[in-house]
Amino acid sequence: MSTGSPILPPGAAGEPLPRTAELATLWRLLRSPVGALGLALVAFWVAVALFAPLIAPFEPNANDYLALADPTPSGVHWLGTDNLGRDIVSRLAWGARTVLVIVPIAVAAAYAIGCLMGLLAGYIGGWADTLLMRLSDVILSFPVIILYMIVLAHFGPSAINVILAVAFTAAPSVARIVRGLTLDLSNRPYVAAARLRGESPWYVMFVEILPNARGPLIVDGCLRMGYTTIAIGVLGFLGLGLPPDDPNWGGMVKDTYALMSVYPHMSLIPCGAITSLVIGFNLLADGLREVAGDE
Repeated sequence: MSTGSPILPPGAAGEPLPRTAELATLWRLLRSPVGALGLALVAFWVAVALFAPLIAPFEPNANDYLALADPTPSGVHWLGTDNLGRDIVSRLAWGARTVLVIVPIAVAAAYAIGCLMGLLAGYIGGWADTLLMRLSDVILSFPVIILYMIVLAHFGPSAINVILAVAFTAAPSVARIVRGLTLDLSNRPYVAAARLRGESPWYVMFVEILPNARGPLIVDGCLRMGYTTIAIGVLGFLGLGLPPDDPNWGGMVKDTYALMSVYPHMSLIPCGAITSLVIGFNLLADGLREVAGDE
């Protein structure tokens, strides 16, 4: 009686593949040094955001007036305090929660609008393609930061308005990517088979085309998360992001950059947080691109 082939450890020659495509992709990503580092950086900040109430030793807006005499790192305030005596560790942790709530929602909103525009333009074509792409050209012709400033200056700083501003400015570029993918995938046999079965255009677009375009869109989504993190940091620095009481990394830099020559840690630490998260998203996108290239 045959005992079957031996079970080999993952990574060995002839290793059994994981049971699902998602687990296989995750395993290949973890084996990529670039992808693993990016995933680790993003996972670190996600953990900080999730456990902010446990990590933060103080309330983010609590003032320690005794620390104003010496705001440098100490045993009480591990990374020091800012110009108002607020604990930097606490504001970093709660700021991570702010960033990692607003950024994914804003990017998801941009993709919801952009995917719909791109699918309609690429699959239906004709007047829909012309109208939607010319509308995208008009929006893309403006500098992104100017559009952010116009939207937020008109509607005021708030989390909802930041999400709407990001979605409004990012959707056209997403639409262009989805349109190109749709034009390519529309000629595939499975799309022709769906048409022969009499499926509706909406079914073909959202069941046959969009799922098969997910690879490039996921990579672009990771990159766009990094871009949006920078944008929210810039808006916070300009005072156009969130209200002043909400801890956010860009606002932390804005509040303390005047003291850069005296207490550089006040500005450099939140700058380092923004940089590390953006690098994490970019490395994760590179890792996913490597994984897609190996398949």
